[in-house]
Amino acid sequence: MSTPRPEFTPREQPPRSGYWPFDVSHTGTMTIGAVLAVLQAEFPAVTVSKLRFLEDQGLVTPTRTGSGYRKYSQADVARLRHTLIQQRDHYLPLRVIREQLDALDAGRDVEEPRTARVVASNGRLVLPASGARVTARELAELTGVPVADIDEMVRAGLLVPDGRGRFAAQSVSAVHLIAELGTQGIAPRHLRSMRANADHVADLVDQVVAPMRAQRTSVARERGAAQAAELAETAARLYADLLRIAVENQDH
Repeated sequence: MSTPRPEFTPREQPPRSGYWPFDVSHTGTMTIGAVLAVLQAEFPAVTVSKLRFLEDQGLVTPTRTGSGYRKYSQADVARLRHTLIQQRDHYLPLRVIREQLDALDAGRDVEEPRTARVVASNGRLVLPASGARVTARELAELTGVPVADIDEMVRAGLLVPDGRGRFAAQSVSAVHLIAELGTQGIAPRHLRSMRANADHVADLVDQVVAPMRAQRTSVARERGAAQAAELAETAARLYADLLRIAVENQDH
């Protein structure tokens, strides 16, 4: 009777020089599918394509087997998680996140970005609440995007100011995302159809909630506003999934 062969256990490797974090394993043991399963618990929208894209952008460098398969370490997963948190919670573009990781790789501390804030009339810093309006200059201060670039987004129809030249608070997130696409070569003028599609879906949502909005009671109007927000969120998730499907179909 032959003696069973022991399972292969990767030998622990010392931390790679200049590759943060330094206090976790740098040995590649996880497949991309295993990493996806770990991250999706906290980031449900993350996909294999997203992980590959972040690697292409130099934010993470998993090791490769002799057959060319990616093997991720705990350090790789920590870098991916850091990147996804900065995108989700602070709307940071990948360029800024890459600069953060470069600083961490060099052993320097990185200041945690503050949540976007606007200056109220009394000079006190407050969070932009739902329904709040901000100026183009405030958008520039919140996002770090030049006013000239924001003006270009307005000319492309992606941002629509009200009669006083102010924008919805959600524009802070939109400006971040539009600017991030710009770093990849997708200019605001290329996104006009997205704005047209958003307006079309908004009209559909309005048709659904219009009866409640037309009622005189505040309770009915509040229910209408809540339903509109829920429908908008569902439609946004659907659009994101349809876009991912379209991109993945191009790979086949």
